[in-house]
Amino acid sequence: MALNPSAKGQREQRPADRDALLRAVIDTEPECVKLLAADGTLLEMNPAGLAMIEAESAAQVIGRDVLSLVAPEHRPAFAELTRAVFRGEAGKLEFEIVGLKGTRRWLETHAVPLRAGDGTITALLSITRDVTERKRAEAALGASQARLQGILDAALDAFVMIDADGRITSWSPQAETLFGWPAADALGRALAETVIPRRYRGAHLRGLVRFLATGEGPILGRRIEITALHRSGREFPVELAVTPLRHDDRWLFSAFVRDITARKQAEQLQAAVYRVADAAQTTRSLEDLLKAIHGIVGELMPARNFYIALYDAAAGRISFPYFVDEEDTTPAPKQPGRGLTEYVLRTGRPLLATPEVHEALERRGEVELVGAASVDWLGVPLTVGDKTIGVVVVQTYTEGVRFGEREQEILHFVSTQVAMAIERKRAEERLRDSERRFRALIEHSSDAIALFGPDGAIRYGSPATTRVLGYALDEFVGRNAFEFIHPDDQPLVRERLTDALQRPGAQVSVHARVRHQDGSWHLLQGVFTNLLDDPDVGAIVNNYYDITESRRLEDQLRQAQKMEAVGRLAGGLAHDFNNILTAIAGYSDLLLEDLPLQDPRREDVEEIRKAAERAAALTRQLLAFSRRQVLQPKVIDLNAVVASAEKLLRRLIGEDVTLATRLEPALWAVRADPGQIEQVIVNLAVNARDAMPQGGQLTIETANTLLDQAYADEHQPVTAGEYVMLAVTDTGIGMDKETQAHIFEPFFTTKERGKGTGLGLAMVYGIVKQSGGFIWVYSEPEQGTTFKSYLPRVVESVEAAPSEPARAPRTAGSETILLAEDEEAVRRVARETLTRHGYTVLQAPAGAVALALAGNYQDAIHLLLTDVVMPGMSGRQLADRLTALRPGLKVLYMSGYTDDAIVREGRLEPGLAYLQKPFRPDALARKVREVLDAP
Repeated sequence: MALNPSAKGQREQRPADRDALLRAVIDTEPECVKLLAADGTLLEMNPAGLAMIEAESAAQVIGRDVLSLVAPEHRPAFAELTRAVFRGEAGKLEFEIVGLKGTRRWLETHAVPLRAGDGTITALLSITRDVTERKRAEAALGASQARLQGILDAALDAFVMIDADGRITSWSPQAETLFGWPAADALGRALAETVIPRRYRGAHLRGLVRFLATGEGPILGRRIEITALHRSGREFPVELAVTPLRHDDRWLFSAFVRDITARKQAEQLQAAVYRVADAAQTTRSLEDLLKAIHGIVGELMPARNFYIALYDAAAGRISFPYFVDEEDTTPAPKQPGRGLTEYVLRTGRPLLATPEVHEALERRGEVELVGAASVDWLGVPLTVGDKTIGVVVVQTYTEGVRFGEREQEILHFVSTQVAMAIERKRAEERLRDSERRFRALIEHSSDAIALFGPDGAIRYGSPATTRVLGYALDEFVGRNAFEFIHPDDQPLVRERLTDALQRPGAQVSVHARVRHQDGSWHLLQGVFTNLLDDPDVGAIVNNYYDITESRRLEDQLRQAQKMEAVGRLAGGLAHDFNNILTAIAGYSDLLLEDLPLQDPRREDVEEIRKAAERAAALTRQLLAFSRRQVLQPKVIDLNAVVASAEKLLRRLIGEDVTLATRLEPALWAVRADPGQIEQVIVNLAVNARDAMPQGGQLTIETANTLLDQAYADEHQPVTAGEYVMLAVTDTGIGMDKETQAHIFEPFFTTKERGKGTGLGLAMVYGIVKQSGGFIWVYSEPEQGTTFKSYLPRVVESVEAAPSEPARAPRTAGSETILLAEDEEAVRRVARETLTRHGYTVLQAPAGAVALALAGNYQDAIHLLLTDVVMPGMSGRQLADRLTALRPGLKVLYMSGYTDDAIVREGRLEPGLAYLQKPFRPDALARKVREVLDAP
């Protein structure tokens, strides 16, 4: 191959061996070596070049324009290279050729000018290599890089790459959007100064140094969350994964970065919802819950000014259970008005009231300003189901703190959970209030409650258990109920329990004696309710209470009613019997007056008289018991009555019984009939003597005492107040409870036949009761007996005892007496008695007859002697009408028992003259004379 065809002479001048060597080198060169003329024709080309262009021989292409082999799109560049070389410049070009057989190849050529000896350019010398594979590889790489770049450009995450110096080498469009830095500004900048907050930069640089030194790094090979820095200075959370790359002996670090602000916010919101739900379960009160809600909302958005308003639809009022505000104080509960809170309640929609929105609402008349004006006011309804229960509100008074859609979404998102939490807490508080009320009812109820299983095992006892039965709850719960029930009552209780078990929900009444903690038996009334099927109870419920005292009081009431009934019967019998006895005793006395002293018939009449006296004594006792006798009370000193009766008592009780008196020196006064009180003392003393057949001690005491309400409640029908007590105590055989229940009944006696009438204690009972007092007995077998009588205190001076008359009073007279008596026998004996004593007697069998008789009688009538109880017109009514007709008429009443016409509560009205039936003729004569002679 000639290097310079135009210098043929010169070539011939070179040594042949050198030329041959050069040819050999060129021909064996693996790259294309060629010479081109200035017009682009091929002058020379070695075998490697001929192969590239698919030529069979040099003759096939020598002298041909090479440009025709160059791909059309590269020809301009190739022509320009040729011209540049012939201008004396070297050049390089990559171009594509089309071989003679149509194969396309990429070639890379390096061309230089070939000069002659005189420096002129004679040809273009180029060495060309086939770079088709490289170009294909580059094309493939370029396509791959294009695809990669497309992927990076289209990726949702930002892509960033830095070098070992920490400077940015790659910055995707998403990175521009994410961080606010255009690629042109970011590339080449230190990553730490671009996207890392200042407080984290040191750690970033230390981590980079550590990796370069050790190949290890804390953030490599895993996804991490960090805080990134926007170009504006705003910090936000990102998630990234960093991968180290080795390229050209240098380390590169690529990272995909994702903005997780929305995810973090969603997580925060979800966490807030969970925390609100948790607060609803863990806080103790609604106030604590609302405070916790404020803290939770405050972590999501500015909430320095925060309140919750709740609406009570039933009351039509809004309250503010939680209110924190820089400007306003907590409003009082109120009726709904026209504020922003009420607007949200009315519409049921969230409201972001900026100043402009607030002004527009005010112009339309939909709201009015309440409290201090805020910059932004954000309220969201609290809704449960289809019911709005309130509003949650945040507001700001600072221009630098504003609310937007994000804050509204946050508040709206948590509002449902907040509403449910509030409703739950309010329901819990209502439940707690209900439970407190229920517990208070249970704990303070006088009734006790026990829960037990079908076998009687006690599972629960209310606090009243201790009050009712004396047991501490740990002594009661866990045991079987039948352990406490009296053996005799257990069959009945088991029967009632079986009945309850067979009827779920039904109430079965039961009463039984139950052992108290002190060992005594108390009578309990209870109700079994079978709630075994109730999941909230699962037990037999027994509501029970102690009826021991009420049963005792009932027994007392029944006893009192029985005594009252017997008393009414006894009083009625005594009235009629006294009329009969008056006739018997009266005619006996009149007969004795008529019979000579030696007449043998006098003895028979005397026996009749004695029998009448004994019968009269019985009627007096019956009248005392029935409280139908007439008392003539006065203010007395009980000590004086006891002292007066003491001599008599010593004779009655005998020498083997010791009599002791313990009298209160400053004893209060009482109002009573002294004779009747003496009868009380005597009867109690005689009863005590009979209870001490072997002797003993009889003690009579008096004392001042105050009976309080507690005592009165225990001893119905006692009324609280000041009393004088008279106690008679013996050391005798005592009585059991059964005997004590009957001792005041007439004709009840424990003495042998013929030793007593059974009327002594009945008379005592009647006298004390008729005197306004009470009597109680305290006794135990072989422990003696005490009778305590209580008479009401009077604050008056004791009345002096009447003086004894100097001589027997006169009984005869000549006055006219109107006798009104419906019992014929009594009327006849009274008339006979009075006639024998010189009186003129006008007699009438009834009040109306007596009234007519007096109206027709022209002369004076000096005395009306009338029975109190008569049919049609009572003695009192007759006396009132006659004294009105005949002023100065004197009246003497007679009766077999009391009557409200002349007595009040068994006590004779002051100024009235009265004669108790049965009476003897001389007693009638004396009483008539006494009344007639009275001023």
